[in-house]
Amino acid sequence: MSLTLASILAESAERYPDRDAVVLGSQRISYADLWDQTRRYAAVLAERGVGPGDTVALLMPNVPDFPRVYYAALSLGAVVVPVHALLVGREIAYVLRDSRATVLVVAAPLLEQGAAGAAEAGVPVLATMGDGGSDIERLDVLAEQVTPIRAYVQRDPSDPAVILYTSGTTGAPKGAVLTHLNMTMNAIVTATSVINMRTDDVLLGTLPLFHSFGQTVVMNAGFFVGATMVLMPRFDPAGALGLLVDEKVTVFAGVPTMYIALLAAARADERRPALRICASGGSSIPVAVIDKFRDVFGVEIYEGYGLSETSPVATFNQEVFGRKPGTVGRGIWGCDAAIAAAEVESRIELLGVGEIGEVVLRGHNIFSGYLNNPEATEAVLVDGWFRTGDLGTVDSDGFISIVDRKKDMILRGGFNVYPREVEEVLAGHPGVAQVAVVGFPDEVHGEEICAVVVRSPEGADLDGPTLIEWSKERLGRYKYPRRVEFADTLPLGPSGKVLKREIVTTL
Repeated sequence: MSLTLASILAESAERYPDRDAVVLGSQRISYADLWDQTRRYAAVLAERGVGPGDTVALLMPNVPDFPRVYYAALSLGAVVVPVHALLVGREIAYVLRDSRATVLVVAAPLLEQGAAGAAEAGVPVLATMGDGGSDIERLDVLAEQVTPIRAYVQRDPSDPAVILYTSGTTGAPKGAVLTHLNMTMNAIVTATSVINMRTDDVLLGTLPLFHSFGQTVVMNAGFFVGATMVLMPRFDPAGALGLLVDEKVTVFAGVPTMYIALLAAARADERRPALRICASGGSSIPVAVIDKFRDVFGVEIYEGYGLSETSPVATFNQEVFGRKPGTVGRGIWGCDAAIAAAEVESRIELLGVGEIGEVVLRGHNIFSGYLNNPEATEAVLVDGWFRTGDLGTVDSDGFISIVDRKKDMILRGGFNVYPREVEEVLAGHPGVAQVAVVGFPDEVHGEEICAVVVRSPEGADLDGPTLIEWSKERLGRYKYPRRVEFADTLPLGPSGKVLKREIVTTL
C-alpha cells in the first residue's frame, strides 16, 4: 500500500490543468503550470541529494514558491518542515538541527534570518525570489534550466510527510510528525464533508501556509478539489476585503481576529463579497462576532477546532449535523471527540454530558508523535487517545464546547474561572471590539481576573468601572473582571492568535 500527499497537486494538474491554481497580484498560475514548476524544483533538489526520508525546511511567506517547494519535496519522498516566518536565526537553527534538515529553502525577504540560522546549524541554503544581490544559489533560477522529474515517489501511508513545530510556549518547540495518511485524509475530509468545497470555489489564502490551518484547510483541501487559491502574503483588513470582492472569493477561512478586522473594514467600504461559507479556527470566536458578521456580510461562520498534532481539523460545525454557534461542532468523519478527566493523566477516564474535562481525540488525523521526544509523546498519546490540553464539555448531541486551555484557567479563591466564558460575555458589550481575559497574582484570592479591551467605535467613552458594573449583571460573583485595561491592539501571533503570555508580562 502506498500514498503520498504530493498526489493532491499531481492529480488536480491532470484533472483541472487549465484552472487557476494560485493567484498573487497579476500572477495567475494554472494547475498544469504549477505542477510543471514543482517538478522542476524537485529536479534541482534531487541534484542536491534530496531523496526519500530526507528533510527539506521551507521558510516562506504566502507566495507561489511555497506550494512549489512544499510539493517538490513531497514528490521526492522527502519530509517538509515549514518554518515559522517570524523566527530569528537562533530559533531557525534549532528547528533545522532538531529536524536534521538536508537543505533550507528560503524566500529572499526572509533570507537574513534564514541564512543566519542555516549557517549556525551547518545546513545548506537555496533561495527564491532574489534580486541578484545575494551569492546564495537561486532554486527558482536553477529550476528553469533542468528537466522536470517524471513522476512522484510513492510512500507508505505511515511515513512522515510534514513536521510542524509547536509554538513552544513552555520549553523548546516540539516537532509534531504528521504522516501522509494524516495530512492527505485531513485535506480530503475537510474538502468533501467539512466545508464541501467545489472546483469552482475561490479561496483567500491569507492564513500563513507554514501554519497547519492554512496549509490543510486552504492549500491542500483547495488543491484537492481543483479550487483557486488567491494568496495574500500579509493580512490587512481593507486589502483583504478588496481581494474578497475583486477575486470573487467564495470560501474564507480565518481566525477570529480576522473576522473582527473585516467587520471594522466594512464600515469604510460598502462593497460586499459573494462568500458562500466561512470557517473559523485557531481560537474561540465570540458568538457576538458570528452574529454581526452574518448581519454585515450575509454569510454564516462555521467554527471548528484542531491542533498541529491533529493535522489540524478535528471537530467542526458540519452541515450534516446542523450547527450550534458557540461550539466547535462534532468530530469530523473518522475522528472521535470526547471529554476525559483532566486530573487523571495515566489513563483516559471518559466523562458524561455537561461535565468539564480535557478534550481527547482519536482517528486518522492524530500525529505519530513528537520528533526526538518520546517522553512528550507518551504524555499525550494515552489509551489510543490524544490529550489536547484543552478543557471542554460535550452536550447530548455530541457537540463539543471549548472552555479554555488547561494552563489558561484562572483559579480565583478556589473557584475555576474560564477566560473564554468571560470573554464571550464582554464581547457582547457594544463598546468592545476585542477582549482578552487573563489572570494575575493576588495575595487574597491567589489569582485575580483582568480584561484587556480594544474599544469599538461605539465605545470611545467606555471606561473600566462601567464595563465592570455591566459584567457584574451577567457573570457570577467570582467570574467578573476586577481590573480592566484598554489597548489599541492585542498582541497577535502570525496566525492571528492573541498572545496571552505577552499580555500577562505587561500587567
